[in-house]
Amino acid sequence: MKAIHLTLLIGLSLVGSLAHAQLAHPRDPLSCTSIMVGRKASADGSVITSHTCDSWYRTWVNVPEARDYERDTITTIYDGLMHTEFPADRTGVKVKGEIPQVRHTYAFLNTSYPCINEKQLGMGETTITGRKELQNPKGMFMIEELQRIALERCTTAREAIRLMGQLIKKYGYADSGECLTIADPQEVWQFEVFGEGKEKIGGVWAAQRIPDDHVGISANISRISTLNLKDKDHFMASDNVFDVARKLGYWDGKEPFKFWKAYSGGNYFGEKRSFSVREWFVLNALAPSLHLDREAEELPFSVKPEKAVAVTDVMALLRETYEGTELDITRNLKVVVKQKDGQTDTIISPKANPWMRPDEQKMLNGIREGAVKNVRNISVPQCAYSTVIQLRSWLPDGVGGVVWFSMDNPGQSPRVPIFCGVTKLPALYGVCGNHRYRKDAALWHYREANKIAALRWGSWRKEMQANLLHFERKGQEELPMVEARYQALLKAEGEEAARNYLNGYTKDFIGATILTWDEMAADFWNTARFGF
Repeated sequence: MKAIHLTLLIGLSLVGSLAHAQLAHPRDPLSCTSIMVGRKASADGSVITSHTCDSWYRTWVNVPEARDYERDTITTIYDGLMHTEFPADRTGVKVKGEIPQVRHTYAFLNTSYPCINEKQLGMGETTITGRKELQNPKGMFMIEELQRIALERCTTAREAIRLMGQLIKKYGYADSGECLTIADPQEVWQFEVFGEGKEKIGGVWAAQRIPDDHVGISANISRISTLNLKDKDHFMASDNVFDVARKLGYWDGKEPFKFWKAYSGGNYFGEKRSFSVREWFVLNALAPSLHLDREAEELPFSVKPEKAVAVTDVMALLRETYEGTELDITRNLKVVVKQKDGQTDTIISPKANPWMRPDEQKMLNGIREGAVKNVRNISVPQCAYSTVIQLRSWLPDGVGGVVWFSMDNPGQSPRVPIFCGVTKLPALYGVCGNHRYRKDAALWHYREANKIAALRWGSWRKEMQANLLHFERKGQEELPMVEARYQALLKAEGEEAARNYLNGYTKDFIGATILTWDEMAADFWNTARFGF
């Protein structure tokens, strides 16, 4: 009877996952986290940016090739591509306008929010919403199309920021407040943008560089504060950044100007604050001696970490559920179990997991005192995909830039390496799994096992986490071999052979993770149905 009950719960969990995807708002204000690391703060000299794409966004991914164009060619600007089911799908897609095309465009990794190009220009994203009266849907550009155009045309973070600023001024910005974390092999910037008002074609933006020896984070709230535009090495902004705030009454021109206070007005709960739990947790974890105050009005824009930050540290932070801290929603749901050797161990209740909905949490807590208030984890089950982007100046672009890519919940799914030189991905990556259950979409080869495991997380977490860390180690241990092999092929046989090698390596790596997660799903189902 228990096995039948668990099987029913698993089926409902999978259906519920799809229902959540369908009901999620296309600009969920509490979705997405991006962590940034400067080259002197990282363990190996990499520049790092990242992104958890947390809501109902497309999971199909492809690599549009570099192209040359004739003079007087135009390119179309769209709205709605991030909710399509496959690359050629135009259901619900609107044409926003056209702009002149350049003579040459770069290849790029075409995720829902395009994330890297062949020249090691990488981007993360978080929605920061801001004041509703600033948004003008008559503008041409949504944020994801600004990313695409910049990745097609630019090679550095500064160049991308300047181009996007020019496009916003000329054609208009139509989206809500957005943050892009823009990186190249030398530096990483935080770019925040808002509309200019409901009747104004344009936009207002600011960008601040993360110092090379610092780390930063953006998690759905504007964080840029005082603008020192005389320091051109660390600040950029639109030429209307002060005038718009004064004209609309957001700044009186007398008190010190703070970008976040003027344009975002605070956080989603009406608090005049420039950070959330996620920003506080990450900055505090990397620089604990600062004893950052969770009740402050604002935190430092970035901090110097107390030890060098490895790319695997960023991966671990994106898996965070605050376990073992006062923010852990499962800390009141521990049980003592007896091991086979007679020893006892304290674990999370097998029925509890760190991604429970508030109603599930209340049910399991029952009438216990000290129940933990639900907080927004960094890792969430509604994640479509996530990226950790590593950029390395000392290697050829094709292998120097690598996206450690994961589908579904980053706290449960493995990361696979997609290099800048990759030109082709497996067919499973060409189909979105966020519209309906379909096994021809890569997403569901991870999501099925993840959803089942969450129902008995106390029992199945060790197996899943062991497999996740296996592929993390595999990726890091094999990286030097891949770099050497790519460079040898590039020298001996040319670029096509080198790229084909990367295509094959990434395909094999993806295949191994899919096989493992499929096997786990089958094992979990059998355990649920038959008790073995």
